[in-house]
Amino acid sequence: MEIHTIEPFLHYFGNVRERTMRAARCIPPDKIDWSYAPGKFTLGDLLRHIVVTERYMWAENVQGRESRYKQHGKELADSLQDVLVLMERLHAESIDIFSKLSDEDLQRKCTTPGGKQITTWKWLRLMSEHEIHHRGQIYLYLGILNVPTPPLYGLTSEQVRRFAV
Repeated sequence: MEIHTIEPFLHYFGNVRERTMRAARCIPPDKIDWSYAPGKFTLGDLLRHIVVTERYMWAENVQGRESRYKQHGKELADSLQDVLVLMERLHAESIDIFSKLSDEDLQRKCTTPGGKQITTWKWLRLMSEHEIHHRGQIYLYLGILNVPTPPLYGLTSEQVRRFAV
């Protein structure tokens, strides 16, 4: 997907975020600090990482600024409810920044935290891929915990197979 103008991308990215939030709302509050192994991202870490990188890395980089992403720890938001509030707040700030990008801004280069130059629209596309990657981890964690999750697009795999001819 090439991004020529920001509005269609914002619509797409809004849908990506809503699917992430549906999965996030399935997390049992007492499992926000759960991880499959010591030293690995917890469910809370994954959610905070998604939104903190969106706001303090991607949103900064597309403005020609250096990344301000330093951490995604519990000190930002501890409980599930606080994490969800943080996600809503930082996402709104990011969308405000992204919505101001002109067609010309999307075509110019920005600098990644690793010092690489990349076309801004491609950097934004990577942001959505990053979120989808971590949403997959959330679904896996919830599956390990036997927590029911919503289907991504309306039907589960089992339901789709029942309709097959």
